[in-house]
Amino acid sequence: MDNEKMEMNKMGVQPMPRLLLTMGLPMVLSMALQALYNIVDSYFVSCMQGTAEIANMGDYAVNALTLAFPVQMLMVAVGVGTGVGVNAVLSKSLGEGNRGKGSRIAGNSVFLGLCTYAVFLLFGLCGVGLYLKSQTADPVVLEMGRTYLGICTVFSFGVTMYMTYEKLLQATGRTTLSTLAQVAGALTNIVLDPVMIFGYFGLPAMGIAGAAWATVIGQFVSFALDAVFHYRFNRRDLSTAFRYMRPDRGIIREIYQVGVPAVIMQALMSIMTYGVNIIFGAVSSAAVTAYGVYYKIQQFVFFAAFGMNNAMIPVIAFNYGRMDRRRVRQGIRYGMGYTLAIMLLGAVLLQVCARQVAGVFALSDEIQSLCVCAIRIITLGYLFVGANIAYQGIFQALGDGVGSLILSLLRLIVVALPLAWAFTKSARAETLIWTAFPVAEACAFLAALFLMRRLSEKTLAVMR
Repeated sequence: MDNEKMEMNKMGVQPMPRLLLTMGLPMVLSMALQALYNIVDSYFVSCMQGTAEIANMGDYAVNALTLAFPVQMLMVAVGVGTGVGVNAVLSKSLGEGNRGKGSRIAGNSVFLGLCTYAVFLLFGLCGVGLYLKSQTADPVVLEMGRTYLGICTVFSFGVTMYMTYEKLLQATGRTTLSTLAQVAGALTNIVLDPVMIFGYFGLPAMGIAGAAWATVIGQFVSFALDAVFHYRFNRRDLSTAFRYMRPDRGIIREIYQVGVPAVIMQALMSIMTYGVNIIFGAVSSAAVTAYGVYYKIQQFVFFAAFGMNNAMIPVIAFNYGRMDRRRVRQGIRYGMGYTLAIMLLGAVLLQVCARQVAGVFALSDEIQSLCVCAIRIITLGYLFVGANIAYQGIFQALGDGVGSLILSLLRLIVVALPLAWAFTKSARAETLIWTAFPVAEACAFLAALFLMRRLSEKTLAVMR
């Protein structure tokens, strides 16, 4: 078998433990690095010096990033959710040996990426101010938030298109190339953050605008590399001709049968964060800022688990397309095991190093203390989180986007937000509010077991 055929078929023939590791580890590392540069953003803006008029400038800056973050998550949600649909449908088509359909899927995914950018450009031009005013009336935070979020949305072409091409590379099994592009973008952001925020090497100090420009430039670097890799290497498996970008209603419908629930599922994280910002604001602005810092820390672990999730989806979908029940079951078993191992390691490290991790940020003692409390409590539910993330990927790969959506609703909205709101009424609100998250994950896990049993009886039983 020649090298090209081995590359095309590795998801169907390579031993599953090694396959998931070789595909997953690059994505785990790249996703962890992605989370790291989100942490770096918050770290550098937390170090911004106060002025005679505004003391604790860093606290205001981190608060502004926290309020802007749900929109950034929403951009990622639409891109990643659409990409999940593309990933599952394209991998299944390749498993079936249907090159023509795969080419149309790839072309239409690029068209959808352009449409996504147009929506967020419009929001950046018209909606940023109203969105921020729904969360705070602080004039300093509002001004910082408008500056940061305006740049990130108006120039979001890089992030929407890099996610499009990244998923196309992942769907064909070329995860190392997508990882290289993501690492390059992340390193660019990390290097440019202090240079543009504080004004080194002859550049002016741009403050929070510098953080936004560093993020945007890093995203464009990832987009450029992913696009080059796609048009250079993916032509082995499908045609990359521009004529395939012509909108195909049937292909778009098929993508979004899986993708819309995934978009909604990812968007729920944005909705939850927006809701938490408002709910925690009733407790104190310090609680909102502490949640924003904790969320960036949490992402370092969660993104690593999502990296393994991203490896599971094309592998399981590919073998589902081949109707190979043995390899589908292997993908589920090993993917679940690896994801749980990641979450367990993350929970242990954060429990042991909670104070040191929170102390990295140049924030007030009150905010750091609340952040430590959040870490101590929320990490108790990380094994439930790992299982739920793995089940979401399994459901998506097997075409059950609705099951994945139900699981996300339970995790992020149905249990977490009402419980967090109820705890704000307690005299011990600053401690109890954090328990809403592990309780929600435990409830979702019980539902996931039921949904998986139903899906197994319906789908896996009919395979050879």
